[in-house]
Amino acid sequence: MFFSDVAESFSVGIRDMDALYAAVLPYFTMIIRWLLPLLGISVLWRTGRSLLTGKNEEELWAWLSMPNGTRFEINHWENVIGRAKSSDIVLDLPTVSRSHAALIRDENGRWTVSDLNSKDGVEVNGKHVTGSAEIKANDMLSLGGAELFFIDSTPEERYERSKERTRPGKEVSPAVTLWFVTLFQALLALQLCMSDVDNSGEIALAFSVLCGAMWLFYFVERLLRRTGYEPETLAFFLCSIGFSVVSSAAPSGLFKQTVAMLLGIVVFIILSWFLRDLERAKKLRWPMAAAAVALLGINMLFGKEIYGARNWISLGGISFQPSELIKLAFIFAGAATLDRLFARRNLIFSIVFSGICVGALALMGDFGTALIFFAAFLVIAYMRSGDIATIALMVAGTGFAGMIVMRFKPYIANRFAAWRHVWEYSSSSGYQQTRTMSAAASGGMFGMGGGNGWLKNIAAADTDLVFGMVCEELGLIVALTALAALVILALFALKSVSVSRSSFYSIAACSAVSMLLFQTMLNVFGAVDILPLTGVTFPFVSNGGSSMLACWGMLAFIKANDTRQNASFAIKLPVRKGKRTWENTDEES
Repeated sequence: MFFSDVAESFSVGIRDMDALYAAVLPYFTMIIRWLLPLLGISVLWRTGRSLLTGKNEEELWAWLSMPNGTRFEINHWENVIGRAKSSDIVLDLPTVSRSHAALIRDENGRWTVSDLNSKDGVEVNGKHVTGSAEIKANDMLSLGGAELFFIDSTPEERYERSKERTRPGKEVSPAVTLWFVTLFQALLALQLCMSDVDNSGEIALAFSVLCGAMWLFYFVERLLRRTGYEPETLAFFLCSIGFSVVSSAAPSGLFKQTVAMLLGIVVFIILSWFLRDLERAKKLRWPMAAAAVALLGINMLFGKEIYGARNWISLGGISFQPSELIKLAFIFAGAATLDRLFARRNLIFSIVFSGICVGALALMGDFGTALIFFAAFLVIAYMRSGDIATIALMVAGTGFAGMIVMRFKPYIANRFAAWRHVWEYSSSSGYQQTRTMSAAASGGMFGMGGGNGWLKNIAAADTDLVFGMVCEELGLIVALTALAALVILALFALKSVSVSRSSFYSIAACSAVSMLLFQTMLNVFGAVDILPLTGVTFPFVSNGGSSMLACWGMLAFIKANDTRQNASFAIKLPVRKGKRTWENTDEES
């Protein structure tokens, strides 16, 4: 009798706990839905404030001094001297050409001057320069009658300038920002585990690995005394949203996405290490271009067609998209140092290589990626030539070629027939977009909660239609923070151009962010019928290992252009006498 009473009391208690859990759960879920946007906005505010506010602080490498005592600071490794206002060193004299000469420093501190086809030429210590010539401290340059004395800076002088520059992390602590991201990840995981108890173990493990990788990478960078962690923070923030998408739509793919994220970080580290040495990075241009053409050829011959695009290759049960990896090779091949920007044959090589890539992707039916490559090519072409008329001619020619293709291959035009009319084809070609817009509207500002949406049951919800899925489950505010994270990266890359060490880094960074932004535009606007649905992924967010690897690789180009003091391990810090770095001296002082 006693044991039966105890058992009955215990069962009643269990039922009461279940009832209490069922009563409290909606309020708990509602609190999480409100906290996630606040945390997302906080992360963006802190990273954006650190990356975008404040003036660009320039490095100091040397001076040019005129006989009257006027001094010009040399703040880059590559400098144009001329009469044009856009020149790095402006000599407003009628005898000086608009782009008269280039002053270039290599990794070892050796300086050379090159004549940029000026009218009156360049002289070093009275000797006419043909092509380029090495210059040393106190050498005299003569440009169109203007005399300039070259004064190289010493390690001590560069160290003194470094002390005047602001290190990132002093006003906005990256560790505090990471705690915001960590709480964002924890709430996402908790929300998803409550909605999908069967896969809660896999979800918790995936988010734990994501969080652990984020903090481990941060501590490694701090050991290297690097303090600029904002771009990586934005990438991990976007990956957190992506893990939520995969957990909801395809929990069985969490392991693959986690491995892809870890491999992406490895790609980021390797590329950053290669980019530390400009000469080494330049030597990769030809091998990377050859590898890209080879991959495209293999893809065209042996590729597997999925959703109308022959852009997949399967090896040992693993499928990947070569076009995603070719993006990195495309950036390498398109970037160039200042001495090559004035070589016409170098631009012709870039145009031919871009034409091969875009043409091959179009033949494979991967029009979305072809458009991304073309947009990046326009950015590269403009930064290398500065000729708007030439860019306009290229756009017109490409548009004409596109019309010819649609004329002789009408099935291509039929793929875009539903554009701007998806509600008229809601049961056929407009099925995906109409469902995406309905789901996004149903999510409102704060979403229905991770795992509680229905768009995940539609094909490509976690890839091409991922913006609608994020809107539905996490709300419009969180979806907009994902967009804003990429915009912040783009604005930072543009801001960094004016203080970049080399045009190679600035062109590479701008082409990388142009790919990321244009890809995002195609994904988001295609899903809501503002643009045709082209089948491209949302960077860092969409489910896909190849895309994840490419996105982390492109982030390396952005970091290599980050010249803030002690900001990036992709930038080597100069060594003082006695083998002591600026960093060590700062710490000792």
